[in-house]
Amino acid sequence: MAFIGHLQTNKVKIIAPYVNLIHGVENMKALEVISRQSLALEREIEVLLQIHIAKEETKFGFGMEEVKKVVSDLFENPLPSVKLCGFMGMATFTNDEQLIRNEFRSLRKLFESVKNEFEIRGVSEFDTLSMGMTSDYKIALEEGSTMVRIGSAIFGSR
Repeated sequence: MAFIGHLQTNKVKIIAPYVNLIHGVENMKALEVISRQSLALEREIEVLLQIHIAKEETKFGFGMEEVKKVVSDLFENPLPSVKLCGFMGMATFTNDEQLIRNEFRSLRKLFESVKNEFEIRGVSEFDTLSMGMTSDYKIALEEGSTMVRIGSAIFGSR
């Protein structure tokens, strides 16, 4: 089961026994808390790092440059019981398809660069690029997304 959405660190303890993927870890503190909880439970939890690609301030995530350092640090000092599987990002909520495409494209380039580093180190599990929601999933797929979130298309608007 996956947890999708904004995750407060004080909620990690509640969800850790039940999830195998946390979809959208947006800061180091959350990663460290996930590591402690999964270690205590003697299980591994997969994570996608959320990258802030949108022009909106209301979206969360690591900055494009910041995440390169985070990944490098994780290569040197892996967090126990946490498996980094990829990135996720949400585009700006707009009708400007070119802006959306550019945001997805920039995330795909970052993903490919980091994936190459993983492969050089003999790690093949970094394979998930989650981009796109109900309103923009077609563009996301064209730009290389391997996972889309289409809840509104299935369950309707909130």
